[in-house]
Amino acid sequence: MNAVIIAVLVMLLLSLLRINVVLSLVIGAFAGGIVGGLGVETTINAFTAGLGGNAAVALSYALLGAFAVALSKTGLPDALVEGALKVVGSKGDSLKKGFSKVLILFIILTVSIMSQNVIPVHIAFIPILIPPLLKVLNELEIDRRLTATIITFGLTAPYMLLPVGFGGIFHDILKTNMAESGLEVGTESIPFAMLIPTSGMVVGLLVAIFFSYRKPRIYKQQDIAGQVTASYTKKSLILAIIAVVSSLGSQLYLTEVVGVQGMIYGSLVGIIVLYAGGAMKYSESDIILTSGMRLMAFIGFVMIAASGFASVLRETGHIETLVASSSHWIGSNQLLGAFAMLMVGLLITMGIGSSFSTVPIITAIFVPLCLELGFSPLATISIIGTAAAIGDAGSPASDSTLGPTAGLNADGQHNHIWDTCVPTFIHYNIPLIIFGCIAAMVL
Repeated sequence: MNAVIIAVLVMLLLSLLRINVVLSLVIGAFAGGIVGGLGVETTINAFTAGLGGNAAVALSYALLGAFAVALSKTGLPDALVEGALKVVGSKGDSLKKGFSKVLILFIILTVSIMSQNVIPVHIAFIPILIPPLLKVLNELEIDRRLTATIITFGLTAPYMLLPVGFGGIFHDILKTNMAESGLEVGTESIPFAMLIPTSGMVVGLLVAIFFSYRKPRIYKQQDIAGQVTASYTKKSLILAIIAVVSSLGSQLYLTEVVGVQGMIYGSLVGIIVLYAGGAMKYSESDIILTSGMRLMAFIGFVMIAASGFASVLRETGHIETLVASSSHWIGSNQLLGAFAMLMVGLLITMGIGSSFSTVPIITAIFVPLCLELGFSPLATISIIGTAAAIGDAGSPASDSTLGPTAGLNADGQHNHIWDTCVPTFIHYNIPLIIFGCIAAMVL
């Protein structure tokens, strides 16, 4: 039995049984290592050696959480809630309430999409925007599973389709690895090839909005741990805006111009601005910042454990075996071939939690296989791009699901697996399989 399949299935099964995701990743990695023939000692060493892979990302999210809670001292979250509640109006006004739902969800969707390209900060906006809006979402009785589905769409669909921001990185990785595997494609071909699969995600989003989660869901109005209620003034709000702009601006400069990961220092700049502006006193800063780090601690530990999990899977060598073995039972059936390649991509991405990392793993085998089966270059792009992206939505270890959970669970009323991963898996991965196969057959 393939170690990758066993490890991923064990991890997913335990997660669905509400076992903590970190523990599920550790146990799944151990099962995969043993099945892969590594032995106990090598498995543990491989897992331990891989823990540092996402350490920088985990620290970034912890500092983002600290910055978000520090912002609450300026009164910005309270101002956002107060303004949003004015838009919401009376509970009895169903027309205004319906308009408010559409407006809030549209804003969240727009910001999520822009975080991938216009202002490519990825999930950095979530701890700043979402926790303050939870009371508004509760007032509107919006199902948080819908909100999670909307955010995840904004975090994944844009990079699949649009060649800018994170999409530019994804498309470049796809083009480079395909060229190294023997198929030269133009960058301009990738958006066209990914249009049909991305349309599947649009269909899934519409199903979530108009069918799956259209009914109201009741949540308790309760305080968010660590977040303070503060009176605000025009001066404090201006300081908060300066801090946010400084944080995002420095992050963009470091990432886009200098070429380094800027999330850590971007958060630090924002915190320093709040310090300098007097929003935080030295005597209370330790409590505030620690509370903020606690807000994002879950996502950090999952990212670290996911890195160890991926390290064990790579050490077994069974990822390459899984990719290669898929070609042996496909035969000459194009539809079966497309379906098999997408399922292999799903397993790998669900396990390692990164579609960007999946591309180099699958391309070396999938490009020759697609050429052998007679797929066109456009169809090949679509198959490989979709196989890499599929599983990003729905994976317990992906920041495309961890990010929404970190924001929506700030008050402890949103479960990572059943309220984020399962909804996003159903609404996006199933359409991606269907539309990915369609794209493979018609392009």
